[in-house]
Amino acid sequence: MSGFQVLASVERVVARSRLVTFRPDRIGPAILKWGHTVNPLSSWEHPCHFFDGTEESVRWIFALEVLNHCFWPGLDEPVWTVIYNGMPYSGYWGLAASLKRAQEQGFPITDPHFLSSISAGDLAEIFSGAGRIPMFEERLKNLRDAGSIILSELGGDLMSLFDAASGLSAVGLVSRTVSLFPSFRDEALYRTERVDFWKRAQIFAFDVFTAFGGDKWGKFDDIGLLTAFADYKLPQVLRELGIISYHSGLATRIDAMQPLQPGSEEEVEIRAMTVWAVEKLKNGFHEHGLKLTSSLVDNWLWRLGQLDAFRKRPYHRCQTLFY
Repeated sequence: MSGFQVLASVERVVARSRLVTFRPDRIGPAILKWGHTVNPLSSWEHPCHFFDGTEESVRWIFALEVLNHCFWPGLDEPVWTVIYNGMPYSGYWGLAASLKRAQEQGFPITDPHFLSSISAGDLAEIFSGAGRIPMFEERLKNLRDAGSIILSELGGDLMSLFDAASGLSAVGLVSRTVSLFPSFRDEALYRTERVDFWKRAQIFAFDVFTAFGGDKWGKFDDIGLLTAFADYKLPQVLRELGIISYHSGLATRIDAMQPLQPGSEEEVEIRAMTVWAVEKLKNGFHEHGLKLTSSLVDNWLWRLGQLDAFRKRPYHRCQTLFY
């Protein structure tokens, strides 16, 4: 299969970027200093992840990805946190924990009939914890829309998505997901040209691949074509590594935690440069004898982002349902 259109579309942004700069000379030093922490394998195993080896796991992962965006609180608001099996979880892990807890409590979160008409009260109970999950209303709408689309377009079963993707193509699954479900249509306009990021649709394919160890519904022969999943944490890490840098005015706004508008020039440039930098890091790892996919480089950067060394300056704020 030829190249994935996400990479081609971000390349056009990178070539014209004014506010975000890529510094290729910092690739080698970053790998030399931090490359030893890379994990050449991805694992789905975690207390907050559900997996039973059946189609139910795919459906659960899909519900997770419908909701997997924007967890940061507003200024002076508490971080949304849930308790699962006596442990507190926030952010992405809070979401996974809340869905696993809901499933164990009997909420049919993989049933499109339930999702298509889920009440605000039920969703509030599913997300119950300290603070409030951001963008609650958007999440409610996207779950309802997803359930309705599965019923109307996929014969009531999400697994029909995999028949259409032939079960062998991650890119096919991503494209089909984006075309059917508007909340996965992660696209922007950059100086009159459309840019595709498709972050959550790509993560859906990658998580199915990871959960099933590249077998069954995750048996994709083109997983290496997926790009980075452009989010908040990766550019924060790339900035600390010196691989990307911001124009002084943009740096000041980000450091002051001033929100960026979704689809704005600066936000699109940050995300495009993130995808581009990960491709170049992947090539750098290859030169050091380690064959990694972009997804695994993404995972490496995301885990570095959990370290205090990479939290000296804030990540960019942008309230969006795409990441």
